[in-house]
Amino acid sequence: MNIGLGLPIDDPAQLLTWARRADASPFRTLGLLDRLVYDNPEPLITLATLAGATSRIRIQTEVLIAPLHTTALLAKQTATLDRLSGGRFTLGIGVGGREDDCLAAGIDLHRRGRRLDEQLTRLRRAWSGEPYGEGVGPIGPAPTTPGGPEVLFGGFAPAALERVGRFGDGFLGAALPPTFMSKLFRDAETAWHKHDRPGRPRLVAQANVALGPDSTLDRARRNLRDYYAFSGHVEYMEAGLLTTAQQIRETADAYFGIGADEVMLYCWASDADQIDRLADALF
Repeated sequence: MNIGLGLPIDDPAQLLTWARRADASPFRTLGLLDRLVYDNPEPLITLATLAGATSRIRIQTEVLIAPLHTTALLAKQTATLDRLSGGRFTLGIGVGGREDDCLAAGIDLHRRGRRLDEQLTRLRRAWSGEPYGEGVGPIGPAPTTPGGPEVLFGGFAPAALERVGRFGDGFLGAALPPTFMSKLFRDAETAWHKHDRPGRPRLVAQANVALGPDSTLDRARRNLRDYYAFSGHVEYMEAGLLTTAQQIRETADAYFGIGADEVMLYCWASDADQIDRLADALF
């Protein structure tokens, strides 16, 4: 039973504590979200730091908004992170949807999907050691994982599911209950087979959680409301926050029941004792 933890972003100074405690726990993966115009730590720099503080647990962007990044530099950064972590890195990737992020990065909000498609072609080329482009040699270092780190696409639109089949290793679905996530999982599998990919895509589900005293739950709700304020769906997101051991167990079981290979429990408060509480509830 593979279960990971999404790292809280409200107190970056606590993340080393989270990583070391999680590395000594049964959890498989540590995930970290990405925003540009927001008070969150930059994920690639942060995960590199956490990789150096751990030896077993995997690290994952959840998800990196790739269009905000320069492609050549992103190829080098992700290959370096895969190399330094000993192949423990998963690149969760997506297009994002916040206009302010795109404005700050100087990219066209309406072209971010096409830009991501172009980026994936170049990333795969760079990770394979091929010349980056005409008149440009290879970009190193070579990643530990042959062909580059595992790539999971996040999102809800048909284009995101199509990218799983074209470019990815799997799909990462967030903030939907299992009954709705099941369709996205099946759509990812359909895209996979449409492109004649061998085997099956890796399927990962994410649920928002907080487990602990009222102070932890209140802080998690505040952070969740603040993060999703742009969306117009704050009440829905807050209502979906799982706050009891029974809710979390039942939801994880339901995700595994629809074919999830891993369930990521995204924590919205920096109370690191949640690691032990969640481990006791699930393992």
